[in-house]
Amino acid sequence: MNSAIAQWWSIRLLTEGLQVRVLLAEQSPKIIWGFLLLMKYFLYILKSQSADKYYVGISENPEVRLYYHNNIEKGFTSRYRPWEIVFKKEFNSKSDAADAEKKIKGWKSRVMTERVISGEVKL
Repeated sequence: MNSAIAQWWSIRLLTEGLQVRVLLAEQSPKIIWGFLLLMKYFLYILKSQSADKYYVGISENPEVRLYYHNNIEKGFTSRYRPWEIVFKKEFNSKSDAADAEKKIKGWKSRVMTERVISGEVKL
């Protein structure tokens, strides 16, 4: 794809103080014109208030996810309600947040999870 087909433009939205990028591209026979809004994703760590357990997840809105964990969802989080958010970190993409989640879960270590929460280990 050459620069005439796909160009990135940065636009400063003065009213919101936000920056978005516009992707002008042609993909297959369709032309897609418009805004590519960059969604922020969060890695969050919950701690059960009823048991000494942690839960690690990602979401666009951790506070809404916390509500689901505490009120709606079945499975692991439903057994240890109520939960509270003890750590939250913003990432620029879902894949970056998922990589951090995978890293923490891969450790399988409560000590390492607590080091992330305390700020001793950076993601």
